[in-house]
Amino acid sequence: MSMRYMTMVLGPVMTNCYIVYDSETRDAMVIDPAWDYPKIDQALKDHQLKLKLIFLTHGHADHIGALQELRQYTKAPVYVGEGDKDLITNSRNNLSLFMGKSIVCDSPDHVVTDGEHIQLGHLKFTVLTTPGHTPGGVSLYGEGVVFSGDTLFRYSVGRTDLYGGSASLLIDSINTKLMPLPDDTVVLPGHGPATTIGEERRGNPYLDGGW
Repeated sequence: MSMRYMTMVLGPVMTNCYIVYDSETRDAMVIDPAWDYPKIDQALKDHQLKLKLIFLTHGHADHIGALQELRQYTKAPVYVGEGDKDLITNSRNNLSLFMGKSIVCDSPDHVVTDGEHIQLGHLKFTVLTTPGHTPGGVSLYGEGVVFSGDTLFRYSVGRTDLYGGSASLLIDSINTKLMPLPDDTVVLPGHGPATTIGEERRGNPYLDGGW
């Protein structure tokens, strides 16, 4: 398999930023450029990667702290879900005002839709709309992994008490979009350690166990 990925834990709330790439073509995408643009830039250079796109699982400040710089210096297009396209442009709603660093990013280049396919070198991914933590939250599935953002964590789920959050939507997203994935699918969340769909199906106390 030619997929490789790096996990970088960045910013004040320890957000997982992922650099995903095809080891043959060196084509890469950054998922959630959380913070510390110089560190992301250095990792891309160290591995001689060609950044093709920036994918946002959602628009909260701790996931977009380095977005504007990364986009400015690389000209890579930004992909985001429909419901969050305005979140990244509003520093109050994306919570950055409350993190001491007002983050306002230009509108995204591409609004993704459910079931949309994204090609990266020889790698193929599918967009899954997973609202609940935010109105336009999305996950990205392919190559045996799912990048779940702040929708699903190891033995936990995303909070829903922030702007545009919905607990019922979140659980519905997990049950209809993530739980049907194969048991051995590796879940790479927005915070904390990786897990698998099977592990969460069996042990996540927030899910009803109906699987």
